[in-house]
Amino acid sequence: MAAKTCPVRQTIIYLSEQISSGCLTDPRGRRISEQILHLTEEIAEGAAGTEHLLAIDSLIEEYFYAKSILQNQEMGKALKGILDEHREVFQSHIESKNCPSHDCGKLAPSPCQMACPAGIDVPTYLSLIAEGKDAQAIEVIRRDNPFPWVCGLICTRPCEMMCVRARIDTPISIKFLKAFAAERAMSDRAYKNPEKKDFNGKKICVVGAGPGGLSAAYYLALMGYGVRVIEALPVPGGMLMVGIPRYRLPREVIDREVAMIEELGVEISYNTQFGKDVTFEGLKKEGVDAFFIAIGAHKSWDIGIKGEKDFPKVFDSVQFLKDVALGDHHVPGKHVVVIGGGNVAIDAARTSLRLGAETVTIAYRRSRTQMPADIEEVEQAEEEGIEFSFLTIPKEIVGENNIITGLDCVKAELIKKKGSDRLAPVPILGKDFTIKADAVISAIGQYVDDDGMEAFDQVNWTRRGTIEVNHASMETTMPGIFAAGDAVSGPATVIEAIGGGKRAAEAIDRYLNNIPQPRMPKIPVRYNIETPIEMSSSRKMTLKRPEMPMLNVDRRRTMFQQAELGYDEESVRQEAARCLRCDICRRCAKCVEICRDKMGIDALQFGYMDFDDPSETDFRATSEKCITCGACVANCENKAIVIEEEDGQRMLKLCGTILNKQKIQYCEECNAMLPSIEYMQYISEKTGDITKVIENRLLCNNCQRKLSAKINVEIRPVNQS
Repeated sequence: MAAKTCPVRQTIIYLSEQISSGCLTDPRGRRISEQILHLTEEIAEGAAGTEHLLAIDSLIEEYFYAKSILQNQEMGKALKGILDEHREVFQSHIESKNCPSHDCGKLAPSPCQMACPAGIDVPTYLSLIAEGKDAQAIEVIRRDNPFPWVCGLICTRPCEMMCVRARIDTPISIKFLKAFAAERAMSDRAYKNPEKKDFNGKKICVVGAGPGGLSAAYYLALMGYGVRVIEALPVPGGMLMVGIPRYRLPREVIDREVAMIEELGVEISYNTQFGKDVTFEGLKKEGVDAFFIAIGAHKSWDIGIKGEKDFPKVFDSVQFLKDVALGDHHVPGKHVVVIGGGNVAIDAARTSLRLGAETVTIAYRRSRTQMPADIEEVEQAEEEGIEFSFLTIPKEIVGENNIITGLDCVKAELIKKKGSDRLAPVPILGKDFTIKADAVISAIGQYVDDDGMEAFDQVNWTRRGTIEVNHASMETTMPGIFAAGDAVSGPATVIEAIGGGKRAAEAIDRYLNNIPQPRMPKIPVRYNIETPIEMSSSRKMTLKRPEMPMLNVDRRRTMFQQAELGYDEESVRQEAARCLRCDICRRCAKCVEICRDKMGIDALQFGYMDFDDPSETDFRATSEKCITCGACVANCENKAIVIEEEDGQRMLKLCGTILNKQKIQYCEECNAMLPSIEYMQYISEKTGDITKVIENRLLCNNCQRKLSAKINVEIRPVNQS
């Protein structure tokens, strides 16, 4: 098989070529091949079940029946080799209804779903939200993510970065729609857990009650395992609770979603230090069958400058935010400088402002465009009055009598260094300056806290201080020990930790049931294809992403109330309806090419389908040129573009968007339904004068032929002699 080619599609091509070439001379071998081809095609189309692979296995064995000719045996060996090597790919197609290589057109996944580390079926839940089915949307989300409300408020939204709608105007506000649906479902008492399996007698210990650990606990509990979570903090959520300020993520949101996990029987032991209060050996004696490590990155890197260890008001961001979250609301200082450019730096700065600091400055060694922090967070910080000092390299924290007076810095310039594509900050000689400060907070990065991990002595650690795992199964080098989240990736995102926890839970289940681990990461699952929301092309084009209502800036500066107020219901439904439904239309642009190059109409102005060089898209333009000939429909493999007749009108639709609408015409003689007048004129132009004698009448083909024959007889009567 060629690299990056779907083995399922390649098998279809191979079988089709063998059958069509006529080289399968044995009738029995030909019959077997045709049956396997049919089954494989159903796998590629998403119409297969678990029995399909078993049926293919049985058919392959038939190639080797007694007295089988060499030709059949060779076919059997070839197909068996494909199945042995790529069986997981076939299984993935059946289970997920997705083809990651995009070769199987009907199973081409949407970019948003593939971008999500947890693999959430985004198009399905957006369609449900558009229809007002919030509880059903949450049900879809929680198949892959037990924290939809949390993620709806603080996710870094990689899905939106890949949203195809952004090629037209702006990406769908996927993150905030999720938050709305979760809140609505919770308030309607429709936020419910799936039915769990009965207890299977096996126990799992999860070390760490962060998003990764709790996600694994959730899925393991649903599978019927007894789960105990060990947490050193007095609260659940890990960095969700102690690392993200309340104005971004209210504590009650975390509490309510954690409570849903506890409802499944998950036991969380707080204020419990693994390796001290509980031990590996002690838990093994209690009957724990497997362990999942999700300890997080709770330690901050030192800045590495003079004065860092000399003053009491030099704080690390992780500890600072943790103290505030646990109730310490002392003002860090009147003039606070935060060193760093990520979301943690922004959180520390905005928190300092809310605690009462008079001025807060963020010192970052690169430019604004290179800041890793979310642009929304940066903009909100600026609105609140936080100052930014870019291209700033800290040199020394200065002061006297244990009191900080300033941060000595040097201006930097960005220079491309050999062997690196990223511009590096280099100090500019003589460009020294001092930022006034009486408190300094470092936020330059975090690393994994491995205290208490000594018992896992066979687990390999990387040079980065993270746990080494097989990323397909999240297995460590120690049998029965799994890990995910920041412990594996280093400081990363909440959704990455959730995705890792889900994969680990599946792998633990396979391990305890003696099922071989997958050789590749699981492909995201498309659970069902919702019917697209129908709307006019003009509405589809004019709908715009709504602005997020914000708490008054003066109140934001002084309190920890949630800053983003959320969308109203009307805005949510309209925003969800902006989705282009990329789970149906895979943007192959065949429709555009057929209309433009083969038909010469050029009615489909879908510039967004060109990934490399998108041009203007206007769904409204189609009605001006479209003749509803159906050429685009006939060549759409996924039936994303269709022609439907209803209420006396013929409509061309692309994933629910009505591109053209024409009144249906009927034959004047027999009342049969006719193509559009525009299409008949198109045909007339192509056929010249053939239909000229009847061009002023609306007739079907049969009636045209009859009338033409009659006219011809009258003009040129048959010679009776």
